[in-house]
Amino acid sequence: MPKTLVTLHVNGATYEVAVKPQDTLALALRDGCGLTGTKIGCDMGTCGCCTVLVEGRPVLSCLTLALEAEDWQIETIEGLSGAERLHPVQEAFATCGGSQCGYCTPGFVMTSVALLRDNAAPSRDEIKAAIAGNLCRCTGYAKIVDAVEKAGSDMRSADAGATPPTTGEKDDAGIQGRRQTAAAGR
Repeated sequence: MPKTLVTLHVNGATYEVAVKPQDTLALALRDGCGLTGTKIGCDMGTCGCCTVLVEGRPVLSCLTLALEAEDWQIETIEGLSGAERLHPVQEAFATCGGSQCGYCTPGFVMTSVALLRDNAAPSRDEIKAAIAGNLCRCTGYAKIVDAVEKAGSDMRSADAGATPPTTGEKDDAGIQGRRQTAAAGR
């Protein structure tokens, strides 16, 4: 089957990738761009491991054809951290023990980043609704919700110019947040 050259804009860089018509965005990112942080779990759209941000919205890259993604702005887990430090969501997952084996973590992190961009102070119920499309077989989800809550608090503190609370301290500022649709963009 002939391949087609597709231009993908990922994490601020441009990649030209040769893909077959049936190749998914997940495969193009992993094999064509060398960005292996995006995981392929179920390959059927039920686990959320492959979640990336497309135009700022969480998208299951195993259900998205690479040809469809041409000229979209795509953000993967590799694009979150800078040279000096982790993204606050990544840092909170590490601090709170939000991952165990880590395979599902990139999908959870990308979903959480989108949530916190739209709603800086989500309630625990809003966090649970937002991550409902992501599955983890290792944790009980409580530490994942804790991590997203901490990341939101840390990000609000950083935006306000304050020092984020240390591990174990709770910041209850702005818990009421806006309502976030659970499956927005999927």
